[in-house]
Amino acid sequence: MVIVLKKDISKSDKLNLETFLTDRAFKLNEVQGDEDTILAAVGKVSMDLKQVENLPGVQRVIPISKPYKMASREFKKENSTVEIKNNRGQIIRVGGNRVVSVAGPCAVESRDQIQEVARLVAKSGAVMLRGRAYKPRLSPYSYPGLGEEGLRYLKEAGEKYGLPIVTEIVSPELIPIMENYDVDVYQIGSRNMQDFDLLKKVGALGKPVILKRGYTATLEEFLMSAEYLLASGTDRVILCERGIRTFEHATRNTLDLSAIPVLRSLTHLPIIVDPCRAIGVRDKVLPMGLAAIAAGADGIMADVHPEPEKAMAGGAASLLPVQFDKLMHDIEALAPVMGKSVAHIHEAGEAKKLVCAYSGNRGAYAEQAISRYFDSSEAEAKAVDSFAEIFQQVTDGSADYGMVPVENSLAGSVYQNYDNFSRFEDVTIIGAVTLNIRHALLGVKGSSIADIKTVSSHPQALSQCRKFLSGHKDWKQVEAVSTATAASEVAEKADKTRAAIGSTQNAALYKLEVLQEDVEDDPRNFTRFVVIQSVQKKHLRDLNVSPNMASFILKTRNEAGALYRVLGIFDRHRLNLTRIESRPIEGESWRYWFYIDAELTGISEVNTYVNTILAELRDNTEDVRLLGIYSEIK
Repeated sequence: MVIVLKKDISKSDKLNLETFLTDRAFKLNEVQGDEDTILAAVGKVSMDLKQVENLPGVQRVIPISKPYKMASREFKKENSTVEIKNNRGQIIRVGGNRVVSVAGPCAVESRDQIQEVARLVAKSGAVMLRGRAYKPRLSPYSYPGLGEEGLRYLKEAGEKYGLPIVTEIVSPELIPIMENYDVDVYQIGSRNMQDFDLLKKVGALGKPVILKRGYTATLEEFLMSAEYLLASGTDRVILCERGIRTFEHATRNTLDLSAIPVLRSLTHLPIIVDPCRAIGVRDKVLPMGLAAIAAGADGIMADVHPEPEKAMAGGAASLLPVQFDKLMHDIEALAPVMGKSVAHIHEAGEAKKLVCAYSGNRGAYAEQAISRYFDSSEAEAKAVDSFAEIFQQVTDGSADYGMVPVENSLAGSVYQNYDNFSRFEDVTIIGAVTLNIRHALLGVKGSSIADIKTVSSHPQALSQCRKFLSGHKDWKQVEAVSTATAASEVAEKADKTRAAIGSTQNAALYKLEVLQEDVEDDPRNFTRFVVIQSVQKKHLRDLNVSPNMASFILKTRNEAGALYRVLGIFDRHRLNLTRIESRPIEGESWRYWFYIDAELTGISEVNTYVNTILAELRDNTEDVRLLGIYSEIK
């Protein structure tokens, strides 16, 4: 049942209500909304709803209509996230705004095999290592797995590369062995989806569980199996779509992509997809993996084997490491379009909460970029008043990092920050993230577009919405420090004639109404942010992925052909330049700094390679500085 509480409910009445329900073995979930506070309650005891409705402080009671209760969206409206901690102190969250990848061989075959696969998938961006030690087979003559020895090898490889391990449990009898090896995530395979005794005993462990859909199961049957896990004690259930059986024989199964949005509407649980198991044909897996992310999946699970033709199990469906690497690269490019980024494992090191400065108020796009690049458990966002102050705080150690916008696909370069790179020589770029910018017109509750006379936002945001604003020429346009600042000021003034252009997150944060969504000129509206750090704190945080970008700032000699010769250095080294920007040098009339971004693809010894280029640049320029070698999260 869903219990809507009265706005003026006292603490004692609320406590009495909770005690009344928990004494009757009900599990509770409180949800605080803008207008109402509700209590979702699920129990095995049949009860007349009037008994609850008549209690002090209760406004009304609504029955949960679905046969599955705790898995239902009615029980919990916001999406759940499942947290899994690795041995480096990092928390991996399945669900939310990060795409996760679980990868590894279908079966653990040897210590060397699982070590090599773990190294390769970690390098490509996997955050969890999968592998079966006990493998259920249709034939008694097929490879059954290494058993306990395989568990030991799997755990050892996961610990070495910071990857929590995922393995399938096929019988309740294996629970003590798996507990002994501290399995991080239990997998219930499709064949065991309705093994209710197994579901109850695994659920009672309280550990994270990946539940795979049976290939003949309906979505309701799938969620009823999840209900068994939830009702037995764990609240950390991840659903996995792995294909259903149809009359088609070209592929092993048929990947039911429609299940992702349908499940999203029915349940709050996170959803991942196993395209390898669904398709069963290696060369067809990559497009379906991308399609799963485009459909809204929270992550993917993939079989990866260095020599799939020699695999003891699942060889036909297993990706080569180079194919998995390409899939992860493509997901990195797709994620911003879906409003997400890709989760990564950090290099081994001390885990501590760090500070990242940004310009604006809470809810600014830069704060959203921080949550995409960092995990909330590792970095705290700190608002400052200007871009220059970000650089200053990073330089003097008041902040560990800074999140700095440098260009927008519609409005162009953020020139202030290119100038800041020339002024602050003690900062380096350690990463970059691209954010899909979607603007909305925000007003106070009860206002309408017809009421608006003044609209405020950051100058970049105003310039990105020229077409929309040109249709309202009578509106006064006011510049603000950030989109979030504009939203907070509109909320503070509570004036129906004032509106702000910002994100829908700003609306939720400052309790404003969305008057119109997507007011930007072009849906292909992306802002590129770079993450800066003091050179004194270099390598404070490294992702377990190879760098793919290098950035330089240089001053050419004042002679004919100077820039031509500089660009020739990049050409000789076959580096693709993705950006060249020029800015006037302060105090030197008609002289310019040049900012250059170069892609680093297919290069093994990146630092040596870049340092060779840097030495040649020094010989052909008046001044040059390497701003950073880093990985860009797209």
